[in-house]
Amino acid sequence: MAADDRRRRAARAFGMAGRTRIVLLLIAAALWLVPVAGRADGASDSPPPGVRAENPDRRDERLASEPPQGPAPRGEATGAGAPGSFDFYVLALSWSPGFCDSGGAAKAPEQCGAGAALGFVVHGLWPQFEHGYPSDCDPDRPVSRIALRQADGLFPSEGLARHEWRKHGTCTGLGPEAFFASVRRARESIAIPAAFAAPRAALSVSPADVARAFAAANPGLRPDAMAIGCAGGELAEVRLCLSRDLRQFVSCPEVARATCRAGSIAVAPVL
Repeated sequence: MAADDRRRRAARAFGMAGRTRIVLLLIAAALWLVPVAGRADGASDSPPPGVRAENPDRRDERLASEPPQGPAPRGEATGAGAPGSFDFYVLALSWSPGFCDSGGAAKAPEQCGAGAALGFVVHGLWPQFEHGYPSDCDPDRPVSRIALRQADGLFPSEGLARHEWRKHGTCTGLGPEAFFASVRRARESIAIPAAFAAPRAALSVSPADVARAFAAANPGLRPDAMAIGCAGGELAEVRLCLSRDLRQFVSCPEVARATCRAGSIAVAPVL
């Protein structure tokens, strides 16, 4: 009799344990199925902590509004540095019609006014390191009227000439007159390709076309010594890397690497 009671109690215990295991399995299955059902209905899981979800429609709108490539950067500014301490120069030639079309008209009325008829003008002659560049090495150093006369016909305005002396010229180790004389020498050493001298009708070219034209017009100039800048789908600037003595072109990977990547750009006419 006692043995029968023990068997009945064991059977009841086994049945309860089995039912408990079944209930737990059902609960686990329900918890696993809930997020799966949510994904099937089109809901997305929350991003991990610290990651911000982005609306795909907003992302596409943002990308569509951005130009293919802005004017070529020159790396990061490295601070004032010691005047005269740099590796090479960058001669930046701004394409005035493109500059004016991309918002420059409001900032530079002298350059963009009716009848200005400017093509390539000097933006600046910049001392450059292999990585980065110095700036504002002695911004309070004055520039005389005699020195500014050296800049006549180079820069589109006296205001730009003063700015370029303060930000870049002071890092060359030269005085104002010698700096502007160097700017003139650098500019006169560069031949502007005939197609870009003063086009009267808009052109459609690739950045590589512009680079090839400059290379053909300037012996010794290679793609790794220049960058083509564009803004708003238009040609904006050409930057050329020159040795410290301004006698030859030099390779400048950091500058050249940032050249415009657009497949095609417009060259606004000179009017």
